[in-house]
Amino acid sequence: METSRRTVIAAAAAAGITAATIGTAHASGGRKPERELFGKLADGTKVHRWSLENGGTRLKVLSYGGIVQSLEIPDRHGRYKNVSLGFDTIEDYVAGSPYFGALIGRYGNRIAKGQFTLDGKSHQLSVNDGVNSLHGGTKGFDKHVWDVEGFTSGSDVGLVLHYTSIDGEMGYPGTLRAKVTYTLTRHGDWRVDYEATTDKATVVNLTSHVYWNLAGEGSGSIYDHELQIAAARYTPVDSGLIPTGELAKVAGTPFDFRRTKTVGRDIRVAHQQLLYGKGIDHNWALDKGITAKPQQVATLRDPSSGRTLKIATTEPGLQFYSGNFLDGTLVGTGGHIYRQGDALCLETQHFPDSPNHPSFPSTVLRPGQTYRTSTVHSFGA
Repeated sequence: METSRRTVIAAAAAAGITAATIGTAHASGGRKPERELFGKLADGTKVHRWSLENGGTRLKVLSYGGIVQSLEIPDRHGRYKNVSLGFDTIEDYVAGSPYFGALIGRYGNRIAKGQFTLDGKSHQLSVNDGVNSLHGGTKGFDKHVWDVEGFTSGSDVGLVLHYTSIDGEMGYPGTLRAKVTYTLTRHGDWRVDYEATTDKATVVNLTSHVYWNLAGEGSGSIYDHELQIAAARYTPVDSGLIPTGELAKVAGTPFDFRRTKTVGRDIRVAHQQLLYGKGIDHNWALDKGITAKPQQVATLRDPSSGRTLKIATTEPGLQFYSGNFLDGTLVGTGGHIYRQGDALCLETQHFPDSPNHPSFPSTVLRPGQTYRTSTVHSFGA
């Protein structure tokens, strides 16, 4: 039986854990965001780490890539663990992070051969995933230092992150001014609001690439996590993980998460799509489509700890990636080696390769328009 955050806090108090310890919001809101030096890049650029706490959620964010370095939430007994994968040093992130916790742009997911045509003009993007462009190219938004400001607003606390991508960066047309707001609410929700404007027609698809393990970072496989996705269709891919253009029914396939099931139940079924992705690495076409306000689309639960994650979004798609390419060569914040299936990603987004599929929801942004999407992560136990 799922309990509320308020119940968890009450139980913790009964056990002698104070409200301050568990991080509840006071009348004036959560703690003011705190900044510290995390490290320096090779060119001397400083990278800061911001710490936020509100409503029972503790969040640490780097100015490098807007990376969520850790996100701590309590279990059913009020015990905290970091539930996101990451590293202890900036050197590890720079050396070869698989997008742990990062802001992704200009275009989340893949674009076939790094090419698209817009208004009759062809564009060649940076290619970094075989012949394809992935997550913005060789130096996407995840590899830049963002300008970050902390804020408090009523009972909420948060960060505002800014980055300006110049015309032609990674092959994308137009100077794109991106603004991303991370908010921790008094209920402990982590809300992400994305905005962008451009001075030339371009394409944009921003998302967050947190790797979740609700049992705790470094605790082992997420195959026993229970997942539900409100989607009757998904976008099948070719051998390069590029959508074929089809919106296929999930019914009768390993991709049917309309009713809650464990992540690992069907992940080793002999299905061609699973062979292509070495597991699950696919986009779900959400039943709700694009909405003006975030609507709930997915629920993830770890039965061992009772921790839950509910995701609401305005976006039409959700990329579910089951950590297939974690290969035991990376050591995370808890000192543990990360192996295949040790975490999963649930990336709210427009569809992969949309610029090359006119039938997919458009990702075109033009001068005078403002790109806006929002995603809310709600935690419980």
